[in-house]
Amino acid sequence: MASRRGRLIVMEAQNRTVRVWLKRDSGQYWPSIYHMMPSPCSCMSFNPETRRLSIGLDNGTISEFILSEDYNKMTPVKNYQAHQSRVTMILFVLELEWVLSTGQDKQFAWHCSESGQRLGGYRTSAVASGLQFDVETRHVFIGDQSGQVTILKLEQDNCTLVTTFRGHTGGVTALCWDPVQRVLFSGSSDHSVIMWDIGGRKGTAIELQGHNDKVQALSYAQHTRQLISCGGDGGIVVWNMDVERQETPEWLDSDSCQKCDQPFFWNFKQMWDSKKIGLRQHHCRKCGKAVCGKCSSKRSSIPLMGFEFEVRVCDSCHEAITDEERAPTATFHDSKHNIVHVHFDATRGWLLTSGTDKVIKLWDMTPVVS
Repeated sequence: MASRRGRLIVMEAQNRTVRVWLKRDSGQYWPSIYHMMPSPCSCMSFNPETRRLSIGLDNGTISEFILSEDYNKMTPVKNYQAHQSRVTMILFVLELEWVLSTGQDKQFAWHCSESGQRLGGYRTSAVASGLQFDVETRHVFIGDQSGQVTILKLEQDNCTLVTTFRGHTGGVTALCWDPVQRVLFSGSSDHSVIMWDIGGRKGTAIELQGHNDKVQALSYAQHTRQLISCGGDGGIVVWNMDVERQETPEWLDSDSCQKCDQPFFWNFKQMWDSKKIGLRQHHCRKCGKAVCGKCSSKRSSIPLMGFEFEVRVCDSCHEAITDEERAPTATFHDSKHNIVHVHFDATRGWLLTSGTDKVIKLWDMTPVVS
């Protein structure tokens, strides 16, 4: 789905249709085009400058169209036999005339949009579920269902593996790239968002916890440095990324509580020597120390570490956290539907969401994204 100044382009998988909705004088949206595809639609990419519409299909084909200036006609351009099964993600790169795509066949491919020729491919370890590209460095970011993000360096007809990020405990569900700050955001089914500071070259990865269900869509407002995350819980979270955030600490290993020295339940020797019953191990989210339940009985939000909800902290850290440090760095909004896709129009401050309920909603985000 995409939007552009009072126009919506909507694909419907079940009935294999693509529709363009125009905003009428009455303020209501009505379809102007109803185009039937040969196979159910699975994803799409729209470039406003060229009005090029690329549609991925269940049969592995990418069909390309040009929309007329009045958005009342779709002219077929070409088809790419890109994948052996459903196309999962598409990106059109105008600067290079490339079409990037991933599929359920675990293949990443890129084609020349002028000739339609396949330029190269790369096999991922799992089905890709997120795709972003940096034009300046020609780096492509591929998130997959195993929870990792693969970075490739693309040339005209070959690619090189740069590195792989592993930080999520669930599959990657969405990626978002900020080419100015050179930061990559990844959303996951583990309910979290991770900010990977690639430009800083320090390996910093900051976790953002603001959803009670899987994160399913991300968008970024560059001009205000605000991240918008949406999830299966119906929440729209607007994160202020213009604050100096702290990386969460590594969890420390210990056979006994690092506060009171009580043994944990697997430490048989210390239990026997001290004649004490072993306790369950926990970790303080602020300092990372291994602690028992008695020494971590308090809860606190730590927004600068990405914990907008209250999490377990040890008693000494709880006393050290100030009210200023507990000040939220995100705002929370209820969309009242399970969001699966978002598109943010920065020029108007409008956010488009679509959900599993087959409802499309337009939100005026100017009160919070400004």
